[in-house]
Amino acid sequence: MLFLHGYLSNKESFYYQTRFLEQNGYRVIAPDMPAFGQSSPIDTAWSVGDYARWLEDFMVAKELDGCAVVAHSFGARVIFKLLGKERGLVKKLVITGGAGLVKPRSPAYMRQVKRYRRIKKLFPRYAERHFGSEEYRSLSPLMRESYKLIVNEDLRDCAAKVSVPTLLIYGNGDTVTPPNEEGEIFHSLIADSRLEIIDGGHFCFSENSEKFNGLLLEFLKNN
Repeated sequence: MLFLHGYLSNKESFYYQTRFLEQNGYRVIAPDMPAFGQSSPIDTAWSVGDYARWLEDFMVAKELDGCAVVAHSFGARVIFKLLGKERGLVKKLVITGGAGLVKPRSPAYMRQVKRYRRIKKLFPRYAERHFGSEEYRSLSPLMRESYKLIVNEDLRDCAAKVSVPTLLIYGNGDTVTPPNEEGEIFHSLIADSRLEIIDGGHFCFSENSEKFNGLLLEFLKNN
């Protein structure tokens, strides 16, 4: 079992799953992806493709060909990108709170972007402190460039190429990747997929670990 964490998260986010699966006889590998957790920092702005290439090299080095993968949020972006190019690396896939869609920008959003660009020309420090999400403002300049590359790549085409049994688990209170948006769209794109919506938010696998782990184990054993 290979676990891929979300953005600004780390392998420890899967504590309840890794412990549970190890108790059920699974070999578990949960790395910190570059720039997160205990891993090394990046020295250039990485895109989703860069992370996918890193993941492929990691899987080859660890002899993980044919493993099952659990991916959360940003981790889903990375595995979608890899599976859009490389088939056969993964036997089964579980996506929770999966991200990877670029949604239409509202008129209000576009007005805010124009305002940000005007202010940035005159008061760059003020603009960086007061515009963008809290997550974005917490990043270093290099990580902001990486973040923009990541969130502005739509991965629908890659998701549509996923050909392994896939379980999608989303929290009914997830406002980051809502189940009626990301969940339903990825379910429609991935031919051999099943969508489960459980109580919880974007980290439903931690907030509702007993339900999540039950679905996970059933999927691994019966598919």
